[in-house]
Amino acid sequence: MPEVALGIDTSCYTTSLALAGEGVVVWSQRRMLEVAHGERGLRQSDGVFQHVRNLPELYGELMEHAKAKIACVCVSRAPRDAEGSYMPVFTAGTSFARVIAKTLDVPLFYTTHQQGHVAAALYESGLEDDSFIALHLSGGTTEALRVDRGLKITCLGGSNDLHAGQLVDRTGVRLGLPFPAGPELEKLALNGTSRSRVGVCVKGLTASFSGAENTLSRLIESGASPEDVAIETYSFLARTIARLTVNACEAAGLKKALMMGGVASSPLFRRETARRVEKLNGDIELYWGRKELSGDNACGVALIGDRLLREKAHG
Repeated sequence: MPEVALGIDTSCYTTSLALAGEGVVVWSQRRMLEVAHGERGLRQSDGVFQHVRNLPELYGELMEHAKAKIACVCVSRAPRDAEGSYMPVFTAGTSFARVIAKTLDVPLFYTTHQQGHVAAALYESGLEDDSFIALHLSGGTTEALRVDRGLKITCLGGSNDLHAGQLVDRTGVRLGLPFPAGPELEKLALNGTSRSRVGVCVKGLTASFSGAENTLSRLIESGASPEDVAIETYSFLARTIARLTVNACEAAGLKKALMMGGVASSPLFRRETARRVEKLNGDIELYWGRKELSGDNACGVALIGDRLLREKAHG
């Protein structure tokens, strides 16, 4: 029976478990947290409650279907590897991981949600450089990062107000779409016409989204079609992130960038961002993780655990 690492991630909106061995993801399961229609998010206490409910059920599925021996447990215990980085939802996963590791008498490793995202996006992306730029684009994070060997992360810049995923979700909810709104908003966008009516605000390595939210709200109030509002949202995001990516690469002297986070799972966003980066600086190479591994998942956490276990075994 092969030995694998169990990865656990309990983010703001997803409970995730995964198994990885010898650098390969062998099993993955996740469950979105429930958000009431019309709401734009969850309180942390509600998220913790749902994680506590979901974790035993997902672990039961793992034990039933995964034919492997768990040799270690790795869990994301904080959003980022930075002093003061904390969210209550991660305590649910950390507590569960401690119980499983103790019960199985196996090593317990800790990582962060952001490092897990990088590892998951890197998986099968083709990016092999020790140093590169990563754009973390989600409902809770919009950051331009420098990533060096060992997943050492340095934040170079990002949004100073809203995040990319927040803009998508707030616009979608205003249009009557369910939360999270990304998939349904993208469907609308495919039938819309963009006139670049939402101005981009990027100064160096800092981007702003609040002005875009106000402009999109005015478009909705003026009677613009949902399809046109949706495509203007994605057009704005592509132009903004393309500019932020190019600025970060040029500031760091790097030419490779990895896109990660839920927003990066959108095919429309991928296509438009790649086109605009190419137009701004044709020397920059964009890399994308697998679509299903762009959003919150425990695959990267499991891959990190697998690597740490092998490093421990080799001294």
